[in-house]
Amino acid sequence: MEDVKNKTGQNLGIAALITAIVTFVLAVIPCVGLIAIIPGIIAVVLASVGLSQATHNDSPRGVLIAALVIGIVASLVSFSQVFVAGKIAEKADKWPNKIEEIMTDVQDDVLKDLEDANVSIKIENGEDKIEINTNAGKLDREKTLEELEKGDTTVNVTIEKK
Repeated sequence: MEDVKNKTGQNLGIAALITAIVTFVLAVIPCVGLIAIIPGIIAVVLASVGLSQATHNDSPRGVLIAALVIGIVASLVSFSQVFVAGKIAEKADKWPNKIEEIMTDVQDDVLKDLEDANVSIKIENGEDKIEINTNAGKLDREKTLEELEKGDTTVNVTIEKK
């Protein structure tokens, strides 16, 4: 009959390893890494209890040690994000003005692009073809207004820019 080793603590080792890996993945994600402290502590506790059981019964400890190491490293990475969040919070008072400036610049750029936009719609069905072209360019609107002003008929045209 073969000699079968006692597997005491191995289930805890597998649970600790899975928890430690999940903790590590969460810990390296900015801002989400702060919550990875909790599963990191759970992984370290599971690995420690499993390691204690495995030591008493002379069971294999490789998975338990790997889980313990990964859990500790992931917890430290997660804990380090507390300091990063603190630095961000220190500089947060300067952000609102910069964010407003950036949003205003982006809004102006989008409006400028939309003013000069060209829309072309083409629909084909066999030999039938329909094509609609629209130019919303500011220069074309000004040209149309000038042409209307030169004509004999009076036309009231209002263009509002929001």
